[in-house]
Amino acid sequence: MAAAIADPVRRDILVMLREQRLPAGEIADRFTISRPAVSRHLRVLRESGLVRAALVGRQRFYELDATRFAGLIEWLDQFTRAASWERRLDALETEVYRTRRERRRRDPADQRQEKTA
Repeated sequence: MAAAIADPVRRDILVMLREQRLPAGEIADRFTISRPAVSRHLRVLRESGLVRAALVGRQRFYELDATRFAGLIEWLDQFTRAASWERRLDALETEVYRTRRERRRRDPADQRQEKTA
């Protein structure tokens, strides 16, 4: 699947199919590359299971199969959770340093009162 979504043309096709199914000809019309090249991209997406194709009359319609992304999303989530914790820890570190600076700036008399209290 990673190889299928690595190509920017295939990613663009997936975005097109996010909202609606489209005929192959209409997909091809949206690109400056040749129709056979778009056809190859569609075949890669179909073989990876990311899109389904249905023959309606003489047209082949493609639609996204978003269920195939579940495993990838689950796997990628491990990286976003780590980044989330990293941001939280960075924010905590910033707050600790800010509090220390504020304490140092206080009047020495206030600091003595804190110690005796």
